[in-house]
Amino acid sequence: MGHIPGDADIAAVASVLADPGRAKILLALGDGRALAASTLAMEAGVAPSTASVHLAKLVEADLLHVEAHGRHRYYRMAGPQVGELLEVLARLAPAAPVRSLREGTRAHAVRTARTCYDHLAGQLGTAIMAALLAQGALVGGDGTFDPASRELDRLSSAGWDCDYRVTEAGRAWMDDLGVRIPAGCRRPLVRYCVDWSEQRHHLAGALGAGLLSRLVDLDWLRRSPTSRAVQVTDEGRRGLTRTLGIEMA
Repeated sequence: MGHIPGDADIAAVASVLADPGRAKILLALGDGRALAASTLAMEAGVAPSTASVHLAKLVEADLLHVEAHGRHRYYRMAGPQVGELLEVLARLAPAAPVRSLREGTRAHAVRTARTCYDHLAGQLGTAIMAALLAQGALVGGDGTFDPASRELDRLSSAGWDCDYRVTEAGRAWMDDLGVRIPAGCRRPLVRYCVDWSEQRHHLAGALGAGLLSRLVDLDWLRRSPTSRAVQVTDEGRRGLTRTLGIEMA
C-alpha cells in the first residue's frame, strides 16, 4: 500500500500563527505586495534577527514566499488562500486593544478601506459590493452574511453559497470605468469574501482584482507604503459618488 496522507494538520499552521510577531508580519503583507525583511521587522516591532527567525518559519510553513533581489530578500504571501485565511481568523478573533493615537488611527483606516490580498475590503469594499447589486451590475445575492445560514458561507470560501454573476449592465459599467480582465484569465470572474470588520460580503475574484487595479490607476485610491489600508483621494470620493452613489466621509 502506498503512502496515504492523513487528515489536515491544522495545529501545524496554528502553531506558526500563534506568535504575535509572526501574525503582525502576515497582516503587513495582507495586500499581496512583497516587503523587505527590515520593513517587516519594524511592522512586527521586533529586532531584525528575531524577524529573520519568524520569516524563516513562515516560509517553511508555506505561508510566505521569498524573493531575492541582489543582496536583499523580499517576502510576500504564498497566495490568495493565505489572505482568505487571515480574513476568516480576523472574523473570529477579538479586537486588539488600542493603546495609542497612532494605533487608533491605523485601526480606523484598516476598517474604512483596505486590501484583502488583491481586492478591496472594509467599509469601502462592502459598500462597492452593495452598490453593484443595487444598480443591477451583479445578481445572485444581496451582499449580506447570515451566520444562521445552514451553509455558514463555508468559512467564507469565496462564492460558495451565493452565485453572484455579472449582468450585461455590469459589463457595460466595467467597460465605462475601464476595468479590464486579462484575456484567458482562469480565475472565476466573481467571487466574494465575508468581510471580517463589516460582516458582509466584499467583491473578490478577477473582477475584484481588476477593479482595485483600475481605481489605483485612476488615483481614486492610494496604497499605504507599509499597511494594507488604502486612502480614498478627493478625486476618488467624487468618482465613487458619481459612478456608484457611494459617499465616503
